[in-house]
Amino acid sequence: MGLIKTCENSSNSNGDGSKSGSWRMGSLIRKKQVDSVHITRRDTHLQLAKKLSVFDLIAIGVGATIGAGVYILVGTVAREHAGPALTMSFLIAGIAAALSAFCYAELACRCPSAGSAYHYTYICIGEGVAWLVGWALILEYTIGGAAVARGITPNLALFFGGEDNLPTFLARHTIPVVGIVVDPCAALLVIIVTVLLCIGIKESSSAQMVVTTINIGALLFIITAGGYLGFKTGWAGYKIQSGYFPFGINGMFAGSAIVFFSYIGFDSVTSTAEEVKHPQRDLPLGIAIALSICCILYMLVSVVIVGLVPYNAMDPDTPISSAFSSYGVQWAVYIITIGAVTALFASLLGSILPQPRILMAMARDGLLPSFFSDINKNTLVPVKGTVATGIFAAALAFFMDVSQLAGMVSVGTLLAFTTVAASVLILRYVPPDEMPLPSSLQGSIDSVSLQFGCNIAESDSRISGSPGSCETDGQFLHVKGEIHHPLILGGTALEKRSELTRRKIAAWAITFVCLGILAFASAASVEVLPSILRLSFCGVGGALLLCSLIVLARMKQDNGRHSFGHTGGFACPFVPFLPAACIFINTYLLIDLGAATWIRVSVWLVIGALVYALYGRKHSSLSDAVYVPSAYANEIYLHSSGSLA
Repeated sequence: MGLIKTCENSSNSNGDGSKSGSWRMGSLIRKKQVDSVHITRRDTHLQLAKKLSVFDLIAIGVGATIGAGVYILVGTVAREHAGPALTMSFLIAGIAAALSAFCYAELACRCPSAGSAYHYTYICIGEGVAWLVGWALILEYTIGGAAVARGITPNLALFFGGEDNLPTFLARHTIPVVGIVVDPCAALLVIIVTVLLCIGIKESSSAQMVVTTINIGALLFIITAGGYLGFKTGWAGYKIQSGYFPFGINGMFAGSAIVFFSYIGFDSVTSTAEEVKHPQRDLPLGIAIALSICCILYMLVSVVIVGLVPYNAMDPDTPISSAFSSYGVQWAVYIITIGAVTALFASLLGSILPQPRILMAMARDGLLPSFFSDINKNTLVPVKGTVATGIFAAALAFFMDVSQLAGMVSVGTLLAFTTVAASVLILRYVPPDEMPLPSSLQGSIDSVSLQFGCNIAESDSRISGSPGSCETDGQFLHVKGEIHHPLILGGTALEKRSELTRRKIAAWAITFVCLGILAFASAASVEVLPSILRLSFCGVGGALLLCSLIVLARMKQDNGRHSFGHTGGFACPFVPFLPAACIFINTYLLIDLGAATWIRVSVWLVIGALVYALYGRKHSSLSDAVYVPSAYANEIYLHSSGSLA
């Protein structure tokens, strides 16, 4: 026998069940269910092929992370920010990236489906924020892929003796009337990668492994040969009078903020979660090993290069090649160029791979047309979405030099990192305690309601609060003198009220953590404000953050987290402090991107908001969902199966 708290609020309904404006918030905060056996059993669509092992994940992660940036960042950051302390900058940035990786690893184990950060945000935060994250990631991968493809042409031209000697069908040309520089080579490379991805996930991951191995081999050559030259000549770069920190500790941290973006490829690993054979075991391992390999390689390369040449004498455009040339090792340029080309190709593959899967996840949820959710019967990959992504990225790479839009790529990544960290806090303290079921199960829901003698359903059209946390005024139905709630079945009324109070306090504490971080990071970043105002905002934000973290740290985590989603796998350590640190770092970097970048991104986000309002909200798979307490979901599914039998 059970008692269910009903979420019926007459102010949100016109008596006939129609909405009186509640959709404005209800549609934004409704949450979907973690993909489970119930969804898979009723899903008529094909599923992605589970073919990836931990080695495939490592290849995807390392290939997507180590781009040609390392061949350029070493010189730029050393000259302008860190000096010989560049190695420490890479280490600090690696640790900061690891914070996000811990959060990703837990959610990837709990919710191993395609969509990555979009999927996790939809489950833990709500549809509105999930849509913005998915929409921002689409922009990130498209611009990132086009920029990488454009960067391959000049590196590839070195094997032909310069861009002027490239074959006509590969060389860049300028359209006379409009002055647009077209790049056929970049577009061709995007098409090649698209075809490779359409063949199959195992085939594309194998290709990624090959080019990544070549790239790592080139980096190991740089480390080995450069180390030999350094020991032979006495490491001239470390004998400068300005010392190890010529720009001070602040310069080292400024350098770490820049090189942080060279670590942001590991989210490509989580986008393939649905295609992993053993996701609970392999996803955390793949993320951790890939990130560790990248961090070690970055640090060793920086140790060697800043030791060979004084930081103020480095070539900012070709620091590694020029360092070897200064010691008379001209032939090494070809090996370094091979490494740069393979690094760019692997990065291009890592940029295009996740986007069709995010589009597929959004289309499955009804937020985008079903065209993107179709999976090919032979290759078991979303071929239509992959082709559409490839055509758009190829056109962009052909016609536009998107290097000036590179800052927009960072917005999608940092926004995803922030929401993933917030999702971990929600999962630990206030996991969704209600489950959306299709309206086709209404008969089973009614039968189970009669069995327990109460109403256990809440239609999405009558949501006044969060559909995943139905905590309004606490109206209870008394059945046979007992009070029951799905959160703590069989407990006393006092225990239930205590649990509801704990969840409310935890929800407010998480909200204040985010607000405190936003206030503190904004005041620290915006230098145009008066000093007194900045200090005031920092003080208020810091106090709010500290007090909220103390409340969460002293509070018991929700027992529902143990049964949320898929059990087992990795658990993020040091909660709530680690996710809060992750949110702070990413929020600070987001604010620090600059007004010009945010103006461009705002245009894209406004377009996304219009698409959601005109299409996504109406076609969402949750538009007619019926929300029931999670404790009764299995009973409803069992009744439904029995009825069908």
